[in-house]
Amino acid sequence: MSAKHHKVRVGISIGDFNGIGPEIIMKSLKDKAITDFFTPIIFGSGKLFTYQKNIFKLQYNFNYITDATQAVGDKINMVNLTKENVNVDLGKPTEESTKMAIDSLEAATNALMNGEIDVLVTAPINKDEMMKNGFAHAGHTGYLEEKFGRKGLMFLVTEDLKVAVSTHHIPISQVAENISKEKIKKQIKMLNQCLIEDFQIARPKIAVLGLNPHSGDGGVIGREEIEIISPAIQELFDNGILTFGPFPADSFFQPGKYKSYDAVLAMYHDQGLAPFKTLAYEEGVNYTAGLPFIRTSPDHGVAYDIAGQNIADEQSFTEAIFMAIKIFKNRREYNDLMTNRMQPRRNAGGNGVDEDLPQEKHH
Repeated sequence: MSAKHHKVRVGISIGDFNGIGPEIIMKSLKDKAITDFFTPIIFGSGKLFTYQKNIFKLQYNFNYITDATQAVGDKINMVNLTKENVNVDLGKPTEESTKMAIDSLEAATNALMNGEIDVLVTAPINKDEMMKNGFAHAGHTGYLEEKFGRKGLMFLVTEDLKVAVSTHHIPISQVAENISKEKIKKQIKMLNQCLIEDFQIARPKIAVLGLNPHSGDGGVIGREEIEIISPAIQELFDNGILTFGPFPADSFFQPGKYKSYDAVLAMYHDQGLAPFKTLAYEEGVNYTAGLPFIRTSPDHGVAYDIAGQNIADEQSFTEAIFMAIKIFKNRREYNDLMTNRMQPRRNAGGNGVDEDLPQEKHH
């Protein structure tokens, strides 16, 4: 198999190990046939996972390695970040569990940037505890944006529902000042390209939610829709991007309405995530759109309240793995297509004269 089309290497950061991260990771990899589909590479601790594997009565072995380049295709690989004993205190964050969450994320991200893994799937972290321990970002998205030098977009996805948010982890009191016409235009363009490139939707239809109740009610309950959101939508629509709205958020997520669109841009975190998590339940995936590398995660948190009880549902994490693989393959196919379209063709006579690229057919 060529290096170009090898089995996808899925890097996994473990999150806070006193939460449900190791449990959902191991449950997602418990099927013995799983390595037929991809190569898992966990960035963690062998002693930690062996201890937790015994708690959850899971029967498989890890291939211990010191860096991702040593990964074996038909094994569950563990990049052993420490050989020391790990103190597990399930159900609450500790300095040790927080430090390993940071170390795991940094090691996995570096492997991604060095081409040692193809995609990154992140288990849940405790953002507050990580910031107290020197982590400079309120979540994965900001960290990855800084590492990759590009703005991303928090994008929650299932097969049937895709919701992006314009502002991420900021107080509600700061949302209005953090939206602008140019920012919304940039985000919709990013979303449009992501739907084409990563999800193979040829002509995406994007719905945009208003900021205020009833989308401002014609200016009575706020003017952001009139002055910022509507002009952004109109300019993009006039330039060929199928963007619609702004729609009142309180009535948009009815099946007859949201299913008419390929994606939705909400103005702030809870406006998009509350309905998404209600409708998607356990199958939702958090995808950071617009970055040069692929990162997904489950759409839930560390769940300290059920850690160690062997009742955590791994479905969202499993979906995150296979969504990352699907996006990777879609993006590779798209890039191959674009590369082929840029290649000049020889004419039928074979005299070395390059032909123009063929024009697209219009029906």
